[in-house]
Amino acid sequence: MSAGLAAPELSSQDDALPLYRQVYQRFIQAISQGSLTPGQRVPSIRALAGELQVSRNTVELAYELLIGEGYLEARGQAGTVVSPRLAEVRMQQPRPADAPAPRPASLSLFDSASDWQPLPYQLGLPALDLFPRKLWASLNTRQLRLQNRFLSYPQPAGYGPLREAIAAYLHLSRGLDCSPQQVFITAGYRGALNLIGRTLLRPLDQVWIEDPCFPPSRHLMAEMGAELVPVPVDRDGMQVAVAKERAPHARFALVTPAHQSPLGVSLSLVRRLELLAWAEHNNAFIIEDDYDSEYRYDGRPQPALASLGANDNVLYVGSFSKVLSPALRLAYLVVPKPLLTRFNAACHTWHDGCPLLNQGVVVDFMQEGHFIRHLRKMRSAYAQRRELVIASLRQAFGERMSFDVPACGLHLLARLDRSEDDIALAQRAKRERFGIAALSARALEADCGKGLLFGFANVATPEQAAQQARNLRLCLEGRSLPPGG
Repeated sequence: MSAGLAAPELSSQDDALPLYRQVYQRFIQAISQGSLTPGQRVPSIRALAGELQVSRNTVELAYELLIGEGYLEARGQAGTVVSPRLAEVRMQQPRPADAPAPRPASLSLFDSASDWQPLPYQLGLPALDLFPRKLWASLNTRQLRLQNRFLSYPQPAGYGPLREAIAAYLHLSRGLDCSPQQVFITAGYRGALNLIGRTLLRPLDQVWIEDPCFPPSRHLMAEMGAELVPVPVDRDGMQVAVAKERAPHARFALVTPAHQSPLGVSLSLVRRLELLAWAEHNNAFIIEDDYDSEYRYDGRPQPALASLGANDNVLYVGSFSKVLSPALRLAYLVVPKPLLTRFNAACHTWHDGCPLLNQGVVVDFMQEGHFIRHLRKMRSAYAQRRELVIASLRQAFGERMSFDVPACGLHLLARLDRSEDDIALAQRAKRERFGIAALSARALEADCGKGLLFGFANVATPEQAAQQARNLRLCLEGRSLPPGG
């Protein structure tokens, strides 16, 4: 066992940090105090899990965070070591002996730009320059002038007219046959997952999760006590047959069927039907994260899982973060009718509701036709911006990058040769304030190859696209960026 890790038993009390965070913090402390030094090999996942008497899942999550943030470096069969780059950081930035160790640039998906301006290629953001500011301000003013109720306490399950508007929109756009009572308004995607966890999840319930996946999904489910079952993804989406072999009696499957995050593929119709049949047969639940299906550029969209036949096993999650703004903190969860009593009770116990003013403005935005017009405008703009970014990166990097161009969504996957270290490249880019992420950092067990993930929504002109691509090339080659770059 490496120095600094032979510590007392991890706490499992309800008020303690999650176990994987406790393991993570032990490594941070050991590295900052010098007990673990750059280049030193750390225990294998199996060995450390046995020593601490926790599940391998717990240690895997901690190692994923440490690798993603640059503290550890995975070397395949040679094991995992403390990143040698930490020694370079110390050499480049001398500090007093009593000062804390420098923290490498984080690759956390929860990070964002420090001000209103998005980072180049930042993931997860819609086009901030195209947000309808004047219209939005007018709608806000009107609501404040006419409606005193928007200054009162919000309803735990959501503002009634917004639930009605969402139910109508989903019926037309996604084919969901749902009533307004089935729609619950939550504080973003995390709020929807938290409501599901509070209502249905039991300790150590098995959850199928796509591998690779959206990092907050696995972190949130693990923190709520789920046992994660990684399921590989291919060109047809989650491999349902593999999932049934690994955990046939799992209680949940968390999927992004319209636009898999991060690979960008769609779940095939055959697998959608197979997944629904498994859930019905096992009385299990499918959490359908439909996070950006509104932006489809090629072909007809696949039907939502929740729209296919009887949907008493599908929990559908949508969001306004990608179509309007993440600052609204508004998402919605469509719940099967047999679960309404349980979800209403959970809302009144655990959920304070979302700000009424934001909900009221969104209602007007939808009911007056602005929402559909906005989506149409954004689809056209994003299709153009996607092509700008691809063309500029091809010009800058040539054959070093090849692109998986999805039919929908707001991010691109640039594939790299397997000899490339995509995590190191993403860390280097992060230090220079680029918003890209490494593909391999989002895998749990699967070998998904090497690549970089790019957001393209905020690249507005060919000149901006070309400049960002040139600057990124300089950054990844270890050269200095031009002043102001």
